[in-house]
Amino acid sequence: MDTPTPLLRRCSAEFIGTFWLVLGGCGSAVLSAAFPNVGIGLLGVSFAFGLTVLTMAYMIGHISGCHLNPAVSVGLAVAKRFPFAELPGYIAAQVLGGIAGAGVLYVIASGKAGFDLTGGFASNGYGLHSPGEYALPACIVAEVVLTFMFLMIILGATDRRAPQGFAPIAIGLGLTLIHLIGIPVTNLSVNPARSTGPAVFVGGWALEQLWMFWVAPIVGAAIAGIVYPALAREPEPTASRAAAAGRS
Repeated sequence: MDTPTPLLRRCSAEFIGTFWLVLGGCGSAVLSAAFPNVGIGLLGVSFAFGLTVLTMAYMIGHISGCHLNPAVSVGLAVAKRFPFAELPGYIAAQVLGGIAGAGVLYVIASGKAGFDLTGGFASNGYGLHSPGEYALPACIVAEVVLTFMFLMIILGATDRRAPQGFAPIAIGLGLTLIHLIGIPVTNLSVNPARSTGPAVFVGGWALEQLWMFWVAPIVGAAIAGIVYPALAREPEPTASRAAAAGRS
């Protein structure tokens, strides 16, 4: 039997993975999205977020499970795939990793003349701070539903009955897809740690609106943690049902 990886090592892996997600995903938005003449645009940023998860899933999935996201950890715990007792350690590591990733990005981005945090620094927002100026109710619905679907993809792709070895691809492409949908609405979070990192540096409105990017993703993930196990429950073998009927 394999020896379980100590919690400190798993949390360290989550720190590194979330650091990479914020540096890679938000970095593509801040540094490359509108770079003169060769900007990668919304499609490029969406793929960047997907690629961060895909690469980290292969790097640390066998160490920590590669959650990189407090909402994912909560959803997995609700689905009974992860112990609730370990949530504080994972969430702390993810948030600190997100802040560290945003910190490195700030050092790089501020090296360019004219850099200004008022551009948003890839922060998430609603209302006037939504890229498309979507109202709060629309942003809440987007974050809840898209996080729900992200967790459904994760839970399905990592089900023991799913094809083995392909989960990182499905999850990475799933994150790419939901970014294609959600960037115009909220700059897309579905991840409280990803939202917290840039918000710490932007301050002001970004911190004031941060509550929504904790509450909505966690609600969506928790719902998925209930729905997927009910949807995917394996039927009882015929012999077991017959035996149970005979005893009744």
